[in-house]
Order: sequence, then C-alpha cells, then structure tokens
Amino acid sequence: MKANTDVFYTELPMHHMGLADLLSKEKLFFKVPADWHIIITDLKNSTKAVLHGEHQTVNFLATGSIVAVLNIANNMNVDVPFFFGGDGATFIVPPLIIDPVMKALSLYRKNTLINFNLEIRTGTLTVESIYKDGHELRIAKHSRSSVFSIPVVLGNGLDYAEKLIKGNDYDDIEYISEQEELDLSGMQCRWDRIAPPEDQEEVVALLVIARAGAKQAATLRKVMLKIEEIYGDQKQRQPISIAKLRLKTSFNSLKTELLAKLGRFQFLEVIKAQIVNAYGFIYFRTLKGKRYLENLIEMSDTLVIDGKINTIISGTVLQRQKLEGFLTQMETAEEIIYGLYSSKASIMSCYVRNMDVGHIHFVDGSDGGYTQASRMLKHKLRSLADQDL
Repeated sequence: MKANTDVFYTELPMHHMGLADLLSKEKLFFKVPADWHIIITDLKNSTKAVLHGEHQTVNFLATGSIVAVLNIANNMNVDVPFFFGGDGATFIVPPLIIDPVMKALSLYRKNTLINFNLEIRTGTLTVESIYKDGHELRIAKHSRSSVFSIPVVLGNGLDYAEKLIKGNDYDDIEYISEQEELDLSGMQCRWDRIAPPEDQEEVVALLVIARAGAKQAATLRKVMLKIEEIYGDQKQRQPISIAKLRLKTSFNSLKTELLAKLGRFQFLEVIKAQIVNAYGFIYFRTLKGKRYLENLIEMSDTLVIDGKINTIISGTVLQRQKLEGFLTQMETAEEIIYGLYSSKASIMSCYVRNMDVGHIHFVDGSDGGYTQASRMLKHKLRSLADQDL
C-alpha cells in the first residue's frame, strides 16, 4: 500500500540552529516525495511593469497567488513550503491539494488579467519528473524565531522546474474552476513604503546561485556567513522597523487590494476598508496591537532559500560595497553568480489569517528590488551561455 505523503512537510522536524549551521548538515535535508508537485507563478513582463512604476502592484499580485494557495492548504490541514520571489512564487504541494490549487490559480490569473492587464503565468510539474530528468530536491525546516519558520531547499530541482514552465515548449494545461470567487481572505496591502531603520541608509535585494560544479550547500553557507559578518544577524539587518511603519490611506491602494481579492470593484467595500484602516491607527496603540507589530517584524519574510539565496537586507552603503567586493571575488573564482539591487525603501504586502501569530509579511526592495536583481542575474547567465557557444 502506498504511504500517504500529504503530511510530509507538516511532519518535518524543526531545526532551531543558525541557518549557516543547518547548511553544514546536509543529512538533515529530506528528499521531497516523488508524488508531490512543483507550482510556479510568475507575472509576465514584470520587469516592464516595474520600470513603469507598478512595482507595488506586482508584489501584491505575487502575494495573492500565495494567499490563494495557503488558504486552500489551511482548509485541508496541510502545510506547504512556499517561496516569495517579488514577481511570483514557487510552491511544493502534496497530491491532496494540487487540483483545487491549480483551479484557484487559474481563476486568479483571469482576474488579474481583466483588472490589472497583468498576466500571471502558472504552471506545474511533478517532482517525479524532476527526478527522472536527473535533478535533486531536498528540504528542511528552519526556525527563524519562536513564531516563524522557513523551508530551506537544496538541489536545483526548483530552478529546473522554473525554466521548463517558463519555456516555450511547456504544455500549459488549462484548469477550469467552478468557483466564481476566490478565497483571498487575509490578503492585505496596508503599509506604505517603509524607510530603512534609523541607523541605516538603504535596502538591498540580493540573489545568489552556486555555479555548476560548486558544492551548493557549502557555497551558500559561505555567502550567508559573510552577510552575517558584514551586516550582523537577522535582527540587525532587518529592513522593517516599527518606527518606520505607516498605514496607507489612499483610495487607489485600497481599490487595488479589493480588485485583486474580489475580482471587481465595490465602492462600499472600499469605504469599509477605509474604516478598518482608520481603526488600525487606534488598534496599533493598544497592548495587543503593539504585540502584533512586534510579531510582524519577526514574521517578515526577508530570506528565502529555494536552492539559491534570495534576501532583503538593510544597511549602509559601505556595508553593501564590502559585500559586493566579496561576491565579485567569489564570482571571479567561478563559485557563484549574483544579482543585486539597492533602493531607499522596502515595500510589504501581507497575509493575515489572524492577529495573533497567523500572519506573514512579504518584503521586497522598493522599485522592484527582487525583479531588478533578477534582471542583473539573468544578464550574467546569458553572457555565460553565449561564452559557452
């Protein structure tokens, strides 16, 4: 009898050691079950949208794809690893939820195209097919704090899946949803651009991949250790601080949130959202509200390890210059390839199931930090490919 793998990730042990220590212990990483599925969501032409000033909309719509998946997973009592990428997301999901998830994402894709003229590309591959093509996918759970954990992936399986799904030969199966409305409850975009903490100057979006032939875990560990040496620990390089948080009050920002959630504009819903925001100014001054803001900082998703490093860091210009020098040395030594983009603020969109510990906050650099860093990374990868011809 085939074992039930749906709770594979739910039952993975939690590791409370530092991330660098976890990356040094590859035996703690488990192979993802072959009957699971990889899902990629990606906003087409996101770079163009970012260059036209739509970076906050791009981030918010990427967050929406995560909310759609997590609401289904929560309702079906399974945990799924997911990875925010600024203009899209990656998921590894069990067979139990693949069908409802793909139908929900199909409806979300339709809504975003109609309301924002932005198309979300969505595709899926089985983990089994990734393994058959000779690629690796192993995962561990890392505890970032007492209330927040992240998945850490080794292997190039997710990168390979992304290339296939975004490629011209991908066979896009259409999933038809019987539902007219998505469950995007908890999806929020209430915070304005967030300036760096008081003693810091900029926000850096960084992507790092290990070169083919390099020892992936050891290489990523080396980079993380250098980031900690230059910028300090997770709290010290955290771009979000309570003192810099400001609620949005504009009609257009609330309209964007409701169009994404409801698929249509409802004036009364905007008025309701404005009232909720007004209450927020009072709520965040209460003891419970202050506790929520403290948890918000801890549960800000500023580090993703999906086979590469994706991180948002705040610090000084001098710190960034030191990091760039080190990364360039590693790149010259053919250990890594990196993309980096610095900006003067960060932006944040949120998934709030409840106001206690049921919330996650997705952070990017302003002006499309991750998208711009990815642009740099892809340019380098194309140059390397041209050299190999």
